[in-house]
Amino acid sequence: MSEHGGPAERSEVAGRDVDEARDLFSDAYNAGEMVIEPTASAFTFRYTAIGDDELTLRATQFAGRVTGTVLTQGEYIVSWLTAGQGATDLAGAPVKLEYGRPAMFANDRLAEFDFTDYRQNLMHFDGSFLERVAGEVEGTSGPILFDTTARPSGEQLRRWAASVTTVASVVYDDTSPALLRAEANRAAAIALLETFPHTALHAPVEIGLPSGGKTRAAVEYMIANAHLPIRTEDVADAVGMSQRSLQAAFRREHDITAIDYLRRVRLDRVQEELRRSDPGRATVAEIAQRWGFAHLGRFSASYTNRFGEYPSTTLGS
Repeated sequence: MSEHGGPAERSEVAGRDVDEARDLFSDAYNAGEMVIEPTASAFTFRYTAIGDDELTLRATQFAGRVTGTVLTQGEYIVSWLTAGQGATDLAGAPVKLEYGRPAMFANDRLAEFDFTDYRQNLMHFDGSFLERVAGEVEGTSGPILFDTTARPSGEQLRRWAASVTTVASVVYDDTSPALLRAEANRAAAIALLETFPHTALHAPVEIGLPSGGKTRAAVEYMIANAHLPIRTEDVADAVGMSQRSLQAAFRREHDITAIDYLRRVRLDRVQEELRRSDPGRATVAEIAQRWGFAHLGRFSASYTNRFGEYPSTTLGS
């Protein structure tokens, strides 16, 4: 962004051609197979975007039904409906979208969607930019895992809406200087972090990191992918080790198995999320299951053994 600014980058595409719409949205959202079907009215679409390399404000409109999958990588996306119907993450943590209530896209995994005759507003945050702001205001580092099921309401939703209105007034104003747009981008990033529960996927200090080599790479892989259904064979493949060598390295350096190390990483993530969550809106079971703990009794015992308190106590504190 130059010192004297100038208009933000704008783009707009509209039409009635199904193939053009499919190609456009496949490119914009790293979409897999998309199926577009007509509804009662003739098919039309419209797509607009304005912004810079840190933040873009986008809007989509479809007269028709569109289904498929998206894979969000390298950015963080929040969206809300202004008309029609839509549901996301159908095979993961299904979310039916509501008018005016924002929801986060899932990151780094395929998410199924189903939208009909809809209008949708979106904010795309560059991944490195948002993670840098999170580091500045929260002291974290690395990728961020958002709770895609969270739904702001009440005063929290009003604050979010006010922030979006302020940011949009700056972004859409061609006379806004570069510094003002940069501050608006930062304000939007902070509003996102304040509105949606999230966890920074950084290395937990209390577990410790090996000094280098493939074992450290294995640990970093676990930390970055702890929210995914990875297994020890996935870790071994990712760093070019055999499973036997991986287990021997963890026994030697940490005196635990690789799967136990991964379980500790996930327990730490649960603790962080419990501390940040509202006990009136979140439950221990939901958070534990989101991190792969299906058996709540065993989870509770492991959590209590690691942290010296029940998970319900952490949530309520």
